[in-house]
Amino acid sequence: VQLQASGGGLVQAGGSLRLSCAASGRAAYMYALGWFRQAPGKERERVATITWSGGSTYYADSVKDRFTIFRDNAKNTVFLQMNSLKPEDTAVYYCAAVQGSTWVRPDYWGQGTLVTVSS
Repeated sequence: VQLQASGGGLVQAGGSLRLSCAASGRAAYMYALGWFRQAPGKERERVATITWSGGSTYYADSVKDRFTIFRDNAKNTVFLQMNSLKPEDTAVYYCAAVQGSTWVRPDYWGQGTLVTVSS
């Protein structure tokens, strides 16, 4: 499975961005997809994930009620809608895929996309 992320950029605090990650490859639609992020000097953290059916989602406490993850299986694409962005959301965002339901070690990673939130 190959993952191609896009949509990062520079935005002012309080603004919005939408990240996209297109999955390709065999049975890509069967994978749970998610977003992680890594800020400078910090460990990579799981931000949001969604099951292959889209029926179940997870959000880190720091992004609940501000970020929304959703997927379009017809296009094998997962999206992360980020609203009310804060400077502490600044990070490189990575999309990832797992075949099961455990996110301890994702099976595949996409390249990162940089999100910078200015104060």
